[in-house]
Amino acid sequence: MFRSLAGVALATAVLCAGCTDTTEPVSPSGAAPSAAPAVDYTAWQGGRSTPIADRLYPEHGNAGLDVLQYDLKLDWKPTTKIFTGTATLRIRPTAASSEIKLDFANLSVDKVTVDGAPATGTLAGQKLTVPAGLVADRPVTLVVDYHGTPKQVSYPSHRSDAKEGVGLRPTKTGGLWTMQEPWGAMTWYPANELVSDKAMYDIAVTVPKGWAAVASGTPGPVEGNTYRYTSAVPTAAYLTTLAVDKFHEVTQTGPHGLKLSYWVLPKTDDKLLPVLKKSPALISWLEANLGPYPFETAGALVNGSVSAMETQQMLSLGRPTGKWAKADQDWFEETLVHEYAHQWFGDTVTPSSWTDLWLNEGFAQYMQYLYEQKLYKFSDADLERFIRKRDAELRKSVGPPGKPKAANFAESNVYVCGAGMLKELNDALGDKKFFALMKAWVAEHRNTNQDRAAFVAFVQEKTGKDYSRLINAWLDSKSTPK
Repeated sequence: MFRSLAGVALATAVLCAGCTDTTEPVSPSGAAPSAAPAVDYTAWQGGRSTPIADRLYPEHGNAGLDVLQYDLKLDWKPTTKIFTGTATLRIRPTAASSEIKLDFANLSVDKVTVDGAPATGTLAGQKLTVPAGLVADRPVTLVVDYHGTPKQVSYPSHRSDAKEGVGLRPTKTGGLWTMQEPWGAMTWYPANELVSDKAMYDIAVTVPKGWAAVASGTPGPVEGNTYRYTSAVPTAAYLTTLAVDKFHEVTQTGPHGLKLSYWVLPKTDDKLLPVLKKSPALISWLEANLGPYPFETAGALVNGSVSAMETQQMLSLGRPTGKWAKADQDWFEETLVHEYAHQWFGDTVTPSSWTDLWLNEGFAQYMQYLYEQKLYKFSDADLERFIRKRDAELRKSVGPPGKPKAANFAESNVYVCGAGMLKELNDALGDKKFFALMKAWVAEHRNTNQDRAAFVAFVQEKTGKDYSRLINAWLDSKSTPK
């Protein structure tokens, strides 16, 4: 997930230490259209999920809806900073209901239809509510036209990057970018902001000549000034991304012919390219430990954030500032490893609830630590000492990783303490069995949502031993386990 680029790398530590909300409804307009043709929803069954109310943030998302697919047609005017969209959602109700309720913020709704019939949409409290007679497992099509100037929403954390907020925001020069975990997709399309509701996506973005649009998913053909991206495998809303700027695309071929794209600003980001072009080697190293890269394409866009995030198939990387010394270059490389590792842990295998964020961050952080250990050749004992020292500090300041606080989203405990648990498991199993376990975890749970209970059971099934005591101690203890 996104992490401040101002952080301190492990290597350094080891070496040095040894729409405005409104209750006004959008009313139906015009004569009622003829009945909409029947829709075959089988094409979007790959986006079927089992949504659950989030245990950490129950106010976000709607477990009564399973969005199968989002079709987003977007337009951005850099000079006026007006963002226009038509979002078509294929929705499977999981229960009967009298309304469709989605997360949506800071944009104005122009028109709403349900299965082709005009409907009323009401915006209030970052929610879009549309009356509709929903029947469980009988899909409907919701279409929402909207416009406005995007604005980010608040981020529930005390991290150094929390002041940025989350969601889509314009830049002073007319661009756009977003960072959006645990939510924020709602600032640019009506979304079901549940980590447990993955969906398929088609995204088309039209921009003026000279500008380029980048989004998550597999890039399609550019038609005029319209850029297209498709996510044919399930994607959580927080893992989608969008950026518009006067980007230049640099392409590269990765392992097994994997297409890599880096979207950078000419001259401004030229210094980053030598590190970005290490991606094939970084992905190859991750594949050796975790199994095949799980998606069709990979790459990164560079934006104005101070953080970085594992947006699916297209990383969102904040633009480093400063002198670009060797330490800055190393940190950027280690960040790349971390975010690419998330394509296995977080993207293809995603938590069912934000209470299990350690399933993302602990795994990605451990892979980062192992890469740093390989790169800087410090000992296993050094790594052990570093993790235990930092683990003790974090448990004291923000608590154990398995019991996160809603106001402290993605604090360092879910990274470091989660990685500490995995190191103990690695030590107990040995490298051969441990990495076979990691490969199997991803291979057998691709494109799904999982939780702690599933991981504990999986470890026991694959190893023949009960490691629940070790795992739960590292996730729940107030002090570092012995």
